[in-house]
Amino acid sequence: MPDTLKELEAQARSLSPEERARLAESLLESLREAPVAEIEKAWGAEIAERVAACDRGELPTFTAESVFAEARRLSR
Repeated sequence: MPDTLKELEAQARSLSPEERARLAESLLESLREAPVAEIEKAWGAEIAERVAACDRGELPTFTAESVFAEARRLSR
């Protein structure tokens, strides 16, 4: 373990239990942020591709009337 990490760990252990809990939550949240950003980026690319495919006429489209009629049919 690098010295700075050991020092940080020692400092963290000197915190009160409440402060350590807040620090742990914050560190865990920072680990979750990277995948969320990656997922959002991937969805952005997927949305852009779907819009482009729709604009090129490559995807089937449905009128609102037909969608609502199907929804009513399925809800019965």
